Order: sequence, then C-alpha cells, then structure tokens
Amino acid sequence: MKGKRIIACLLLLLSAAGIFSFTADDDVIANLTKRLIAWSDKHPIEKAYLHFDKPYYTAGEDIWFKAYVLTGPDRQLQPDSSILNVELINEADSIKQALKIQLHSGLGYGDIPLPDTLSEGNYRIRAYTEYMRNAGSEYFFDKAIVIGNVITNKVFTSTTFKYSQNQVTAKVRYTDANGAAYSNKKVNYSVMSPGGPKAKGHAETDADGNINISFAVDANALKSAKLLTAISGTGQGTVYKSIPMQVMAGGADVQFFPEGGNMVNDVPNRVAFKAVGTNGLGTEIKGNVVDNDGKTVAAVFITHLGMGVFNFTPKAGKIYKAMLTYADGSKGAIPLPKAGDSGYVLNIIGTDSNRIVVNIASAKPINEQLNLIAQCNGKVVYAAKSVVGKTSFSTVIPISKFPSGIVQFTLFSAAGEPLNERLVFVQGNDKLGLTITPDAQSYSARQAVMLNIATKTTLDKPVMSSLSLAVVNESKTPIDENLENNIFASLLLSSDIKGYVEQPAYYFNNINDKTRADLDVLMMTQGYRRFQWRTVAAGTDSMDQYAVQKTFTISGKVTTSSGQPVKGGKVELINFGDGILQVDTVTDANGHFAFTDVIYPDSIKFLLQARTAKNKKNVVITIDSVPPAAAGNYKSLPDFIVNAGQSITTYAKNSRQFYFEQTKFGMGNHVISLQEVVIREKKIALKHSANLNGPGNADQILMAKDISLGCVQLSDCLQGRLLGVIFRNGIAYSTRGGGPMLVVVDGMYTDSRYMNSMTVNDIQSIEVLRNISNVAIYGGRASGGVLVITTKRGDEPVEYPTYFGSGVKPYAPKGIYRSRTFYSPKYSAKADTKLGDLRTTIFWKPYVETIDGKGTVNYFNGGPGTYRVVVEGVDVDGRIGRQVLRYNVQ
Repeated sequence: MKGKRIIACLLLLLSAAGIFSFTADDDVIANLTKRLIAWSDKHPIEKAYLHFDKPYYTAGEDIWFKAYVLTGPDRQLQPDSSILNVELINEADSIKQALKIQLHSGLGYGDIPLPDTLSEGNYRIRAYTEYMRNAGSEYFFDKAIVIGNVITNKVFTSTTFKYSQNQVTAKVRYTDANGAAYSNKKVNYSVMSPGGPKAKGHAETDADGNINISFAVDANALKSAKLLTAISGTGQGTVYKSIPMQVMAGGADVQFFPEGGNMVNDVPNRVAFKAVGTNGLGTEIKGNVVDNDGKTVAAVFITHLGMGVFNFTPKAGKIYKAMLTYADGSKGAIPLPKAGDSGYVLNIIGTDSNRIVVNIASAKPINEQLNLIAQCNGKVVYAAKSVVGKTSFSTVIPISKFPSGIVQFTLFSAAGEPLNERLVFVQGNDKLGLTITPDAQSYSARQAVMLNIATKTTLDKPVMSSLSLAVVNESKTPIDENLENNIFASLLLSSDIKGYVEQPAYYFNNINDKTRADLDVLMMTQGYRRFQWRTVAAGTDSMDQYAVQKTFTISGKVTTSSGQPVKGGKVELINFGDGILQVDTVTDANGHFAFTDVIYPDSIKFLLQARTAKNKKNVVITIDSVPPAAAGNYKSLPDFIVNAGQSITTYAKNSRQFYFEQTKFGMGNHVISLQEVVIREKKIALKHSANLNGPGNADQILMAKDISLGCVQLSDCLQGRLLGVIFRNGIAYSTRGGGPMLVVVDGMYTDSRYMNSMTVNDIQSIEVLRNISNVAIYGGRASGGVLVITTKRGDEPVEYPTYFGSGVKPYAPKGIYRSRTFYSPKYSAKADTKLGDLRTTIFWKPYVETIDGKGTVNYFNGGPGTYRVVVEGVDVDGRIGRQVLRYNVQ
C-alpha cells in the first residue's frame, strides 16, 4: 500500500508538471487513433509460430511441429486463414520440402520426414499464410536448424577461418564418420558471395586431411559468403560441401542510436549503440566518446551481444566521435550523430516491472501542444498531450495499461507530424499461467508417466487452452536454451522486428534486471516497421495483394492454338485417380476460368478438359500458378553454423545407433542404399548438353517427353513445370531473385526471348540451374540462375510423351498434408526395449487441451537420462504460455 501511495503522489506531481490524459477533444490524437483503427481493420497483423519437438535433427528422422497462427491487436487465434505453408529450405535458399497444413481456428500440426539421403548442413523452417505475404517475408516465421547426416554422408568437414589485411585463411579438415582423415585427396574450391564468385582454386589434403587455402577478399564481400568445396577420391564420387564463411574481419560496423531519434544540445541524452562483425553477430568494442577538444564525455562498453548505452549532454559548437578499440586490437574513430539546437529528446525508462516512465525535454520552452501516442499490434493503448510553455514534461504509466510485447511510443507535433519514436518492450502480466505436475518424484527407465497440466489466467482462474507438449532426453540432446525456439521470443519480439535479433530467447528464459536492461537496449537499436505513421495518418496505404486463403482455387485460361481467348468454353475438372470429383464451369470473355472453394489432399491428380462453345477440342489450357515466396535474403543468416555437422556430435552418435535399430523393424524415413548404377540411357539423352557442370548436373531436368506440345511459345509449356522458376511476360525468373535467368542454347548464351522463338518439338532437354554451386561456374551474368537447353541432333533415344490429347491437361497440385502419428512404445506390451531406449524425442503430442483448465498426458519413459518437458500454447483469449520441467530417469 505504501508503494501505491508513492506512485499516486508521483503521478499527481507529474501531472502538475504538464501532462494530461487524452480526451475526446484532442483532434490530433483522435484523428490518428481513428486512422490506426482503420489501418488495423484493413491490414490486421497476422503471426505464425511453430513449436518443434527439439532444436536439431539428423537425416532419417521426423520434424514434429504444432502451428499457431494469431491475428489482430489482441493476438486472437486466426479464424480466417485456413492454410499454412511450411517449407524446409537449405542454406542455398532451395526449398527442399513444402507442405500445406490445414488450420482449424488458427491451429494445425504436421511433420516433415527427412530422408536419410538428405545432405547435412544448415537449414531453415519457414511458415506463413498467403495473407502474411503482404507484410513481406521478414515477418514470416523462419527458424534456422541444423540437420546432420551420419548414415549416407561419408565425408565430414571441420573448418576455421582467419582474417588479416584483406586476406582470408581457411583450414578445412576432411574425415569419415569415425574421424579418420581423407589424406592426399584432390579438392576444388570457390568462394561465392551474393555479388558473384570472389576466388577459386584447387588444393590437396595433407596426411591429416587438411587443406590450407588463402585468398584476397574485401571485408564487405564476406557477408553471406560461402566456401564451396568439391573433394574426390573418397570412394563416394565427387562430394560437395557448402560452408558458411562466418569470419570476423578487422573492425566492426558500429552504429549509434540517440534515444527517440534526436540529440539536442544542452539536454541530457541517452545513446545506444550496436557493434556488428562481418559474421553478422554482435562483437566486442570498447572506448570513449570525446569532443573536438579531446575531452572524454562518456565511456563506451558492451553490455550484451555487441550492444550498450551511455549518457551525456552535448554542447553547442562541439563535435563528438567515439574512439574505439575492436576485438582484434585494431582501432577506429566513428563520428556521433550531430546534435541540434532545437527539437525534443524522448527518454523512457522501460526496465521497471511495474511502470513505464516517460520524459520529454527541450532546450527551449515548448511553444506547441505535443501529442504522445503508444500503440501495440496496431492498437492505441495510451495517449496524452502536453501543456504549452514548459521545457519538459513527464508521466508515469502503470504496466497494467499495456499488453506484453513491443510498444511503440511516438511524439507528434501539434500538426500531427511524427517527431520522435522509441520502442519499449513490456513484460506484462497477461501471459497464460502454466503448471506441469508429474505423478511421481522420481522415475525409472521405461516407467509409465502421467503429467497433470493446469492453465490459469492472471486472475488465477482456470481457462481453456490448446497446448503442445514435447519430451526429450536432454542427456542425448544437449540444448542451449538461448538458441532454442521460444513462443514468447517469436510472437512477442522477432515477429515485429524487421532486422536480425541475435539469441531472442535469452530475454525470456530467466527474466531479471539484467535481461530487462539488455532488452531495453535492443529496443533502442531496432526499428518497428509494421507500418509508417505518415502513411497511416495520410490514409494512403496500398491494397493487399494476397487475400486470406480459406480454400484452394484452380484457375487458368483457355485459348486457341493461335493464342486467342476462348469465350464461353466449357471446362471440366475431374479427379484423375478415381473420378469421384467432376465439376465444370464456363470461361469468361477473356477465356479465364476458375474453380473456387476447393479443398483436396496432397498427391491428388486432376484432369482438366476444355472445349469451345461449339464443342471443339482444339484448344490450349494454361493453368495459373502462384509461386512460393522468394526464399532469399534470410535475415537470420548469422544463425547458420560453420561446422554444422560437428555441432551435434553427441546427438548424431545416438542417432546412428537408433537408425540401425529402426531398420530392423522397417521404421523411419529410410531408403535402401545400393551400389552406384550408371543410367546410360539418360547420359546418352544428355550427351550433347553444354552444361558446364557436366551433363545432368542440375537442380532439375526436363526431357522432351516431359514438355507439353501445343504451346504458343516455350514459356507457356514450362509455366508451373520448373521448380522455383516463374515466367513473367515470357521471361524466366528464379524465385531466389537476381534478375532474369541466363538461357544457354547448345552452348550459346541467349535470353528468354530467344528461347520463346524456338520450336518446342526441337528441344531434347532443359536443365535448370538454381543452386549456387551449379551457377557459380557461369559467373556474374548467371546471378538469376541458368536454363541450359539442348536441341535434338537425331541420335538421341526416342522417348514418347504421355499425351492426353488436345484440350486436355493433367494437373497435380500440392494439397493438404496429412500428418503422421508419433510413435510412442508401450512397454507394458511386447516391444523392442532397445529401440525405445535410444529415442531422443520421448514423446510428442501436438494437441493437449485443457477444457476446464486441466489436462493430463500419459507416456512411457525411454532410457536413463535427464528428461526435459516443454509445454507451449495459447488460451481462448489469446494469452500465450510456456513452461519447462526437468526430471531424472534412473
């Protein structure tokens, strides 16, 4: 009570100093609030989150996940979007697997089976609805994971990089799964960056399996660079490795961020800073801020992951710079932003767990009424105005006024112009209360376990929730919680910030004064980019390009063989497998047709049949395709690990044993490894290929039999047939970006226009090159990828196409994925105890419901170890929660 009285008195004093609550008469505040409501209604913020069973995997396993999609200012479960795209993307930005998950009231679940032939390395799992594409891929759920391979992969690398005076030295060691060195082996290498190849050469491994290479490269070119190597002589053919070049080169990129955006002379200022190395991660710096007389005015030191903050009062006529010492001992001087003689300083104390203190100051009396607005998730949660004539004004706001998450404070002029901005992260009291109670104090291996789960509101009342639960043996799966997936870090922090956030889970795992202070500095160095106030105030925002997707639409166009639209033609859609589904429609004046509100499972096959209004069948059907979102420009690229396979050694050894035990029972995502077989017919068919990587070394190959006939131009035949390639006005583009694709016809460098002048029947093969390791040999002009076209010479094997006749087109779209069931052995029945004991994911349940605030989960333990239970989820009112429990199994 005493503390409450102090706060009340402080609020009264601050009000007297010049702050008043917002009323309906405030034209600027009322107008901006109205505009923001209109913007939020038109563009509701939608977020996706995936809860995984564990943080990394090996080939042959399953990635189990639960999907949560929330929308609006109150983070309600999304009732509208019903389809979620989930993609597994490798470090070359190639989509290796793509699923469509059906959502029910914003919830869905699935699994990604990893074949045991999958290459080891860094991968990403991305999730988004079609509607989320309007905000841009920066706001997708996109999490880096490591996938190892200890089964089919026989070559392992361990790499270190050093940088000195624009020279990079790389040491790469090649070994087999047992650590035995591959000595005296030939290695070709190249260094690739987004701007093209930077270096290439060849080397030979020494007796210990090492190659030592060095090359000259500018520090700026190291960002997003990869070292590509190809080793031969290991008995596995040529083995390719792509190694992220996380090199700390020289100094750092240091930026200074005055709090609120401005520094004003003679007014106390707080300045945050961020030092980022060439590897994209925060780095150490230290030094001092000095004026033009050499006088030290502030000390610069890091508090967390390359970030820090200092206080000082700039003076008129002075110029300031930071004299810094970098992590490698080198030194540098960086000028600070120039302070102005007028303007405002917006200072906010956002580290208190009970209140937010806002201070606004100016060097001169404020001669206009200022307006302060705070918004969260597109909803105004606080507003106030100042009194004219004061040089400063302040307010204290209880935390209870704010939801958890990023709150954007913006100071506006009397005319409604934004002047200052400051982000504050609120650790509110609106989270879902979660408790996990085991039915015993200790457990033995293979013992039955029952967990009681309770969910409550902040008022300690039971509440219905939808949760997901994962149990892993942490002794076999070591976990760094700061690098782990986290529902709080994703939905409250990363999803609202456009730039890269290093270790976002750190701020939520053990909340204390240190983590609050570090998170507050992060807020000062990041920007909120969901919208711009100027755009909202002007009401000039654009229309959304992507609508909310509830079902599928199959659409296209029917034309004559000369390209003229067929008006009033009849189009039938037939289930190609069993003929159960058969619907029809009529084309419009432009020949377009559409089958809407269709839902179908994955791997379904349709047949489209079209006729003219006079029942003539000599028509061409073109099906519309919506390519997936571009996979490039991954904002969390620094999360990729240089020695990905080596980083999970403990886990991989157990997975190898688990693999061989699974094969005994025919379980897992395993293929039978055979001795290499040379497919001579394909090599003969491609023998005239001008592919510089060698015939057939491509991301995709289309032979003559795979190319439809009857197209007006070749791009029409290829639309929707080439993975990761789209055609705009007949010009081929890779979904990774980089401009139009290079077209090579029989070794001649051409473009899409020349390609479309070719006769379709003259083409023998088309090889698609999109992977960076395939396009590197073509140089900078191939930044958008390459199409290698080989024409018929007369000596190729005859291959007959599967021809359906004129006016008929087969169609096999990607439909709703049907998830498999997690295998959990019951030891009370006859079971293989060794197989169960080797499990790393002991139990996974994507749907745990607490109808009256209570739920139970039952499963059996595996082998001995420390077990870790993670429960995450959301209640009916949009509160999110997470709880972790550990117990020992003897």
